[in-house]
Amino acid sequence: MDMTNEAIKAIQEMAIEAAREKIIQANNQSYAINGKGDVQLIIPHDKAQEPVELTSLTGLVDFVKSINERKEQLYVHVSSFDQVEVYTHLDSYGRREKLAVAHALLPEIVFDRFIASEAMNIMLQSQFEETNDQLLLLKVIGNLKEKTVHQANDDGVSQAVSVKTGIASIDSVKVPNPVKLSPYRTFNEVAQPESKFIFRMQNGMQCAIFEADGGAWKLEAMQSIKEYLTRHLGFETDHKRIMVIA
Repeated sequence: MDMTNEAIKAIQEMAIEAAREKIIQANNQSYAINGKGDVQLIIPHDKAQEPVELTSLTGLVDFVKSINERKEQLYVHVSSFDQVEVYTHLDSYGRREKLAVAHALLPEIVFDRFIASEAMNIMLQSQFEETNDQLLLLKVIGNLKEKTVHQANDDGVSQAVSVKTGIASIDSVKVPNPVKLSPYRTFNEVAQPESKFIFRMQNGMQCAIFEADGGAWKLEAMQSIKEYLTRHLGFETDHKRIMVIA
């Protein structure tokens, strides 16, 4: 509630008379008055100095369920495919307190750059979920014959490569494109979004994968995170104490 002009004038006159700083209580709020009679609202420093930092959705759920000192509604905001933040409701001073933030621990996956076939083999096995196309690429890379990418058969979409099919036999096979892969790009508690990639090879046993879905996987990941949090915060979300938004 705003102070009336008469109340402010009375406070200023009292402060000028005292010729020193004072703190006055009015309308359940505190005001500081300096020697000139200027009035300034005192905003209490009763918010968390730093948010709790977490690395998993499980930890975030446990933290939110343990919050007892905040009675107002909480907001769990899925701000990106690898980050979730927890905020309080706006207080009477227009402040929103950030209580926690969860950052997904993700591997550094090499996109849009050619790397050695052996490095690509390791990356596909350790940083991607198993899919049919992932297994196919591993088979092609694992049996690749040294310096056998046929640029003459490259139509800009698919490429022909020579692979070993037996102890002494070599066949020419066409590498499929695009391929559907599921890299580890979001929190482990949710399904890794599958998206399209362009797989390319060049002489010297070099391979590269290029993202080809325009970033649509990010929206899918955020929706999966929202569904996970809504499900695991069940009682609180049903009773409107917590709102999950993405």
